[in-house]
Amino acid sequence: SCTKHEVCDEAFTLGKLSCEGKTKLVYDINSTTPGRCLIVSKDTITAGNGAKKNIMEGKAEMSTSTNASAMQILNDVGIKTSFIKFVSVFRTFAWKCHMIPIEWVIRRVATGSFIRRNVGVKEGYRFAPPKLETFFKDDENDDPQWGREVLEEAKLKCGDIEITSHLIDMMEKMSVTIFEVMEKAWQTKDVSLIDMKIEFGIRCDTNEVILADVIDNDSWRIWPSGDKRLMKDKQVYRNLKTITNNDMKNLKENYSWVSEQLGEVAESFRDQTKSTTVAIFMGSPKDMAHCNSIKASCSDLGVNCTLHVSSNGLGPVISGNTVLPVINCPPPSPQWCTADIWSSLRLPSGLGCATLLDPQAAALCSAQILAQRNPAVWARLRVKQMKNFLDLKQSNAELK
Repeated sequence: SCTKHEVCDEAFTLGKLSCEGKTKLVYDINSTTPGRCLIVSKDTITAGNGAKKNIMEGKAEMSTSTNASAMQILNDVGIKTSFIKFVSVFRTFAWKCHMIPIEWVIRRVATGSFIRRNVGVKEGYRFAPPKLETFFKDDENDDPQWGREVLEEAKLKCGDIEITSHLIDMMEKMSVTIFEVMEKAWQTKDVSLIDMKIEFGIRCDTNEVILADVIDNDSWRIWPSGDKRLMKDKQVYRNLKTITNNDMKNLKENYSWVSEQLGEVAESFRDQTKSTTVAIFMGSPKDMAHCNSIKASCSDLGVNCTLHVSSNGLGPVISGNTVLPVINCPPPSPQWCTADIWSSLRLPSGLGCATLLDPQAAALCSAQILAQRNPAVWARLRVKQMKNFLDLKQSNAELK
């Protein structure tokens, strides 16, 4: 597939204009892969549901690049999105979706419309966990805020799918996870993600709920070093009473900076998964299948592994000769629950070697240790938590 900086030469023909928004156009396409559409960004910047509108030369390219970087980060850590690949400097392929007409706003810090709607909450109030709000997409009525109860009672239908409380639960969990992953990504540049808005859709060919939005510099508030005065997002444009050529120049510089910085973050996320390593020591080659199970689980979490054969009594001996964390994961045997396990649990004083019996648990524990310093591994773990929740919700729904 094409990287975000390459022009895709895949053959396709442009179909009809499917829909047009304030900042993008969506076209049907004819190609060898069905179920896709073409998203074309515009050089348009707007505010107030289109009441304020300007042309910013180069915005389409910068927005497309920013979106490609954001989607690369999210796709790499396991979030399902509509984004497929970069086609040109202002065009991308995406999966066709029935859009859910709800804007999900996730906030870490109280500012903007939130403090205007919630008198008494001071700007800067920090939400932990993030605050989630929903707004019905209706330009004529300024996108009214909908509470959970209103959203459930609306019984919205997208394609053939009704938006039930079960799907709302899923989107709530996905929204917060997506925010926290992007927040962690921006933290690597000492940039605070203050809030962001996203939308979901029902993928037309699979009926899955996926992130079906463009994430660019219009989608969030970001404050370098947590300082509102240094904001680089569209709020700078919203705040302008009149717009001069110099203002447009500054706005373009902001959008260019965001595109470049997030591009670096996306590549560093991929590099970080290459830089983490778990060394797996086995007593003999007979333990290879057990160790390969640990290795496979580590790989799913973006952690590299090396395999080594040494000798018995590995855990305590290695723990006594390193300051690195050591995890015992003894292979199962007939003596597993009697004698063998105690050799790993009864350790001499001065040793801090943990013991886990399940290979997946050992891999997970290793990843959690590495995640303290590795944002990419942290993000994969956060998405794994989300998927565990979604799988349980789905299993429960299928019983009804």
